[in-house]
Order: sequence, then structure tokens, then C-alpha cells
Amino acid sequence: MTKTVHILKLSVGTDDVAGLAAWQASARAQTSDGLPRHITRMWPKRGEEILTGGSIYWVIKGVILCRQPILRLDEYVGGDDIRRCAIVCQPGLIRVAATPKRAFQGWRYLDPADAPEDLPEGRQNEEALPPELSKALAAIGVR
Repeated sequence: MTKTVHILKLSVGTDDVAGLAAWQASARAQTSDGLPRHITRMWPKRGEEILTGGSIYWVIKGVILCRQPILRLDEYVGGDDIRRCAIVCQPGLIRVAATPKRAFQGWRYLDPADAPEDLPEGRQNEEALPPELSKALAAIGVR
């Protein structure tokens, strides 16, 4: 049986969860079948583990705030003829317990045991706190 693994990724240039959702709604951030995607230079070596229930966890301004289940990994070749990986996700962002995360480059694997829990169903539609406040509260143990 294949173990599941997640991906941890910085959402560069995004101020909040709503900003990430707006970016993903743009045509540039979607596949030809209308699904959100993130294009990255490196192809995950653990692709099989990602595709057995893995999600991409988004870090916004130093805090993991949401995730998306990963549906598939597509090859993407841009105008420069360089092969890249398009991480294709389920539409919609699932908010998770705010968890501080220091900056890093690229993406990282995230073990399911280390992944923040989803917010309860009743809290998914609450207006999100600003990332800076979420980070400060998480640092003192308030989620």
C-alpha cells in the first residue's frame, strides 16, 4: 500500500485566502478543463504518494491557512520548451487551523501527521483573520 504525502507551497504575492482564490479563478491559473493548477519547475519524485489522497497546503504570509486536494500531475511545456509539472487541484480552498511556517523556496513534502487539521465545517465560511493575526495567535497556541 502506498503512503500518502502532501505538498507544502508558498503562495507568493498573495495577501490572504481570498486573494489565492481570486488568482485561481483567473484563466492563467487554470487547465484547459477549468481546474486550478500550480506550475512548478520540479516534478515530484513522490508523485504516486501525492496522488493517493495528497493535498497542496498553502502558506500565506508565513502561515499555513488552506489546502486543496491534488487531482493529478500534468506535464506543462511553456514557450521556452522547458518541461514543467502542473499540479492540478480540486477547485475550492479548504481552510485549515492556522499554523506558522517559516519561508522556504520551491515546495516541500509534508507528512500527513504534520499537516494542520481542517477547520470544522461550521468555520469554513467564516471570514478569515488577516495572516499576520493568524500567525500571532498560532504562535501562542490559539487556533
